[in-house]
Amino acid sequence: MLRDVFGKTFRLIGYTVQYGCIAHCAFEYLGGIVVCSGQSMEPTIQHSDIVFSENLTCHFYNIQKGDIVIAKNPTDPKSNICKRVIGLEGDKVCTSSPSDFLKTHSYVPKGHVWLEGDNLRNSTDSRCYGPVPYGLIKGRICFKLWPLSDFGFLRASPNSHRIFND
Repeated sequence: MLRDVFGKTFRLIGYTVQYGCIAHCAFEYLGGIVVCSGQSMEPTIQHSDIVFSENLTCHFYNIQKGDIVIAKNPTDPKSNICKRVIGLEGDKVCTSSPSDFLKTHSYVPKGHVWLEGDNLRNSTDSRCYGPVPYGLIKGRICFKLWPLSDFGFLRASPNSHRIFND
């Protein structure tokens, strides 16, 4: 009887470890569900919207201009940010705020991306902390899950004029 109890316990532990490893790999390499907070991506993503983020694109270095990504915050590695890719390495980007009279431009260095929120007046982004290393990108947002009225793929950037196509 004691042997049966130990056998069932070890089987349960084995299954738990196996399924835990499968879940870890799925969330690390395939993607997961993310709850967004803050106002920097309005009107595209509202505070408390729930989105699906896939991770394969960033593992294969296939991020494109216009994609919305989840990345580690360059100024606070314990938190994540949700921003739109405005420029890839070598691209010319506008580094000034929309309200600035004189516009300044710069080039994104190798291995980096330029990230900005859709709500330019209420976003801390690459205009504040500069280009973001590609390695900090954790995933690309595919579509919105919640609220159900907005379920589906995300709309284009309201600031598409800031994305240069050289």
